Amino acid sequence: MTDVRPFRGLRYDTSRLDLSRVIVPPYDVITPAERVAFHARDPHSAIRIELPREVGSEGGYDDVARTLAAWRREGVLRHDPAPAFYALRQAFTAPGGEKLVREGFFGLLHLEDYERRIVRPHERTLAGPKADRLEMLRATRANLSIVFLLYEDRENALAGALASGFAEGPLGVAQDDGGVEHALGRIGDARARDAIARFLAERPVVIADGHHRYETALAYRDERRAQEPGAGAEAPFEFTLAYFANAYAEGTLLLPIHRVVRRGPAPPESVWRERLPGWQNRHVSVSDPAALPSLLAEHLAPLGRRPCFAADDGSGVLRVFWRESVEGELAIRVLHREVIEGVFGLDEAAVREGALDYPKNVASAAAVARSSRDAVALYVNPLAPEDVFRVTGAGEVLPQKSTFFLPKLPTGLVFRTFEEPA
Repeated sequence: MTDVRPFRGLRYDTSRLDLSRVIVPPYDVITPAERVAFHARDPHSAIRIELPREVGSEGGYDDVARTLAAWRREGVLRHDPAPAFYALRQAFTAPGGEKLVREGFFGLLHLEDYERRIVRPHERTLAGPKADRLEMLRATRANLSIVFLLYEDRENALAGALASGFAEGPLGVAQDDGGVEHALGRIGDARARDAIARFLAERPVVIADGHHRYETALAYRDERRAQEPGAGAEAPFEFTLAYFANAYAEGTLLLPIHRVVRRGPAPPESVWRERLPGWQNRHVSVSDPAALPSLLAEHLAPLGRRPCFAADDGSGVLRVFWRESVEGELAIRVLHREVIEGVFGLDEAAVREGALDYPKNVASAAAVARSSRDAVALYVNPLAPEDVFRVTGAGEVLPQKSTFFLPKLPTGLVFRTFEEPA
């Protein structure tokens, strides 16, 4: 099913610069202040080709292409001499304090339309970011940032192949501003590469992050097919740069994205009871917002994947709700249907107009709930890999912002150009 290939990566020459100073987060999570700081940090920062200040102005995308070409001429960026998969080992600290390591690899993914059910999306996307990335792709003819994909490997059969990428030591090591250490290795062994390709050829993959990037690559492919009808199935634009990780490996951390309803206030007890028939609940005292993570670990986490949530209106009382599951239902969908819409009356139009926020940590959600009388935080448990694969396997998508995979993939570890040198 999934067609993945080795490639000649374009990488920073780590003998000339510090990789930690030039990698940056994905373009869509960089704040305006961070953008300025990354520009000032190093003249060869990946921000200058991933999210330069000029993009959006006349000639901005062409400037990125010129920068990329100049760095290649100067030897700041160099193509590796032979095709390979690139192993990535990321050591990080989870929100609960656990030390984890996620391993995966970079390769070229053959682009497939969603209808073929080989590459499967798990959420819907917006048009705006895709238009920007398409202009960037046209100008640079290069994949600068990454599509993040998950595969099912419950037995961890590819662990040995991934580990082989570090047999001779890493190609480069970098630490990002969040304290994550990234070690890049080359999987050059033919047997390891074949094992990876054979394993994925029998399985579909799910997009964990980078839906906009993938759909942009599809749009560019279709555009180039129309311009070059005889290019064939092996044309460079038929592939995109992707990162692959085992959804069931210990270091693949899937975190929840909470909700904050901005059109409160929280309903009285009678309304909760009336609009959530069949739900049970308990009240938990919150004397200090800093204690919320431990309270949620004690009272919400044990409820697992059944429909459940904790409502926090900043009053000092946390309301924990749950009910028994109906076979096949998904907790995050139940939350949207029975709570966000059923209790608070927010339809899709209201959500699009900003009635709902999506904080990625408890502290951010709690701060909003305590700064406004009309805001209610709804804390949720994370989905499991089984949920993601079950929904996407059925050809469905999750509600917007249902999953948050940690750590993010930085831009700058490896790039891919459509025209590799001979």
